[in-house]
Amino acid sequence: MEKNEIVLFESKDGAVSLPVSVEADTVWLSQAQMAQLFGKDRTVIGRHIRNAVSDGEIDATTMCAKFAHVGKDADQTYWTEAYNLDVIISVGYRVKSQRGVEFRRWATSVLKAYLVRGYAINRDRIRQLGQTIEVMKRVANNLDTEQVLDVVQTYSAALDLLDGYDHQTIEKPKTRGRSVALTYEECRRFIDGMKFAADSPLFGNEKDGSFKSALGAVYQSFGGKDLYPSSQEKAANLLYLVTKNHGFSDGNKRIAAGLFLYFLKRNRLLFRKDGSKRIADHTLVALTVMIAESKPQEKELMVNLVMTFLK
Repeated sequence: MEKNEIVLFESKDGAVSLPVSVEADTVWLSQAQMAQLFGKDRTVIGRHIRNAVSDGEIDATTMCAKFAHVGKDADQTYWTEAYNLDVIISVGYRVKSQRGVEFRRWATSVLKAYLVRGYAINRDRIRQLGQTIEVMKRVANNLDTEQVLDVVQTYSAALDLLDGYDHQTIEKPKTRGRSVALTYEECRRFIDGMKFAADSPLFGNEKDGSFKSALGAVYQSFGGKDLYPSSQEKAANLLYLVTKNHGFSDGNKRIAAGLFLYFLKRNRLLFRKDGSKRIADHTLVALTVMIAESKPQEKELMVNLVMTFLK
């Protein structure tokens, strides 16, 4: 684990309650907290730590770390020196405290729980990254190096393999207001206006009702609530469904990508605040090709992959 978290330790007799920092696979207490835990003066704790270092009982290079906290005035940050579990256990033995044994058992159970949770989270991240790479292998001949790297780097950052990252499965962005809905008629006008329409009589020709079905699925609701509540989720599903439904005789991927960009523009998601595109042209090509070659059971993976670029 990398990210600092706070877990509350409470002694069985209720006499001691301490907020304990958990980070870097161990727990941390300040000298003041150890004094409270063991019922000893802080100077006594400091002396035992120095003696433990002198005796070679603990590693002086890794035994302490500094943690930031905000003061009561809320406008200044203070730093507190804290000591790891090895130091806490050593001091506990030296002061012959039964509460030290209790704390050690508690800390061991906490660290074991974090280890199990961290393993499960990283296993899921690695599995999802592996699935993404498997899809990319299928389309390797259709993508250049820049496209592949852009997708992998962005997806890897979203997974955040080395950090605590939420609770994995790629996080879906929260809804930011109501999205602008695209009507079938509006989409038809857009498709008919694409430059490819003049080049081929088959471009944009609907084979059946698949396109209408895809569009309807994007805006479907249940119990009065949208199934895909955010604009980002609607956009990702629009790209996926239009690509995969093959509703046109020709141009399915180009139409899907074009409508995706049109939807983003209508919902003010096409550009970042600095004016740059959220999704580069070559990346959109890579995403669309990957969706086209993906398997049905990989739908959620593909939709979430697209959404990582829209967060």
